[in-house]
Amino acid sequence: IEEDRAPTFAALLERGRLVEDCVSSFPSVTPVASSEMMTGVGPGGHWVMGMNWFHRVERRYIEYGSSFEATRTFGLFRAMYDLVYNLNLDHLSWEAQTVFERLGDVGIRTAATPFLIYRGRHRHQLGLEGLVKRAAAAANFRHAVWGPDEFFYGDLYASRATGCGPTFTRPGTRDEYSACVGEELVREGAYDFLLFSLPDNDFHSHRHGPEAQVDSIAKADAMFTRLVDAGGGLEEFLSKHAVVLTADHSQTPVEHALPLADELAEDWAVLQPNTDRPEEAEIAVSPTSRAGAVYILDTGRRHAATHERVRIRLHDTRGVDLIAWLASEDGSPVLRQGVGLPAPETLEVVVERNGFEFRFHPGGRLRDLRGNGWAVRGEPEALDGDVTRGRFESNEFPDALSRVWSALTSPHAGDVLISAADGFECVDWGGISHTGGGSHGSLGRGDSLCPIVFVGCGPDRPDRNPQWALRDLAPAILAHFGIDGRRPQG
Repeated sequence: IEEDRAPTFAALLERGRLVEDCVSSFPSVTPVASSEMMTGVGPGGHWVMGMNWFHRVERRYIEYGSSFEATRTFGLFRAMYDLVYNLNLDHLSWEAQTVFERLGDVGIRTAATPFLIYRGRHRHQLGLEGLVKRAAAAANFRHAVWGPDEFFYGDLYASRATGCGPTFTRPGTRDEYSACVGEELVREGAYDFLLFSLPDNDFHSHRHGPEAQVDSIAKADAMFTRLVDAGGGLEEFLSKHAVVLTADHSQTPVEHALPLADELAEDWAVLQPNTDRPEEAEIAVSPTSRAGAVYILDTGRRHAATHERVRIRLHDTRGVDLIAWLASEDGSPVLRQGVGLPAPETLEVVVERNGFEFRFHPGGRLRDLRGNGWAVRGEPEALDGDVTRGRFESNEFPDALSRVWSALTSPHAGDVLISAADGFECVDWGGISHTGGGSHGSLGRGDSLCPIVFVGCGPDRPDRNPQWALRDLAPAILAHFGIDGRRPQG
């Protein structure tokens, strides 16, 4: 905006209200953050845990496409099946209703250009033709899905003919596909709520670094302007539309690769992709950009010993900034089996960083910026925390207590979670990191803070909320349509 490269976004900012520091999820990666945006709950409620995670029941890795090489490692068809079908219809908890589901239940017409979280109330059949259809059949892509009323997922699903081209899967062309579809929807007045996704900025920053985003945001502005023009220009468009402009995370520069799986393979049998003998593995390792997870596969007495040894090894691993895990009342690490956990009131989170240890769980008298109560003990320096005046604050790790608690109480969380140090990114299972570019995923503010602009909706005084989070977006959208979207804080 300052460089006059995003005039339409600038006009929205002039007419709207800005929140400069909305906090993303942890891990701050798109599947987790998109789930939080669309459900209003963190990973402890929606269950999606990263770009890569280990499914304890199915005893396999879930890979949503960390890179093309990672997708190929796990099998293109398997990874795409997880991304297109299982993410929405299996991995995303059915108890965490999406905005599309909540709006659809009261007859509000919904629409979305391609977005990871799409689950709604309208059934859509696979819509392929010719060679692409035969390839999809080979990949077992044959099922209908439940989505918004107007649903567009590139080659696979389209609720109406648009003439917008055959694909949205090629990076760098997705914004144009969204804009083409969006223009048609605006002209037809085909929705009451539209989720308009512009994903190319993320890819551009991954490749060229965060400083290069001026170009990709300028492109995003141009694509949004196509919607505005289809609606008769800005004034007419805003007379009929409220707008929420936001992102799901930010990015920081990557200078060093963190080969997390290779580091741990020096001491343990690490579960390999697509192995025929998963029972021989001692641990599973899930790199998820600038965060990661270790799953302890040993059970019984060996579990606690392996858990401790893994933590010690991680402390000595260059590029690991902090580690966190769940502990029981007696201080022992929680043994996870299946998707169950002990009662939350018997658990606490342990965070270790720079020689400090900090423990916490919900329900105490110490308040965070969002008003949640916490019982804490140990050294808040582990999270760069300040606990003066009866309140916990951390500038370096915003909303840290809620984010880490929600991440670790997700049924699919690793036994030990890590957040990478500045400049480091975990190498994915395809051997890829974004060294020389940008990435995200950590608990740190550089990966975690994103803006929101409310135009014609949202609170009159957003500054009255001292800490916005992605889980506030779904309630704000629902409230605009007269639906009570409030959920318990946290």
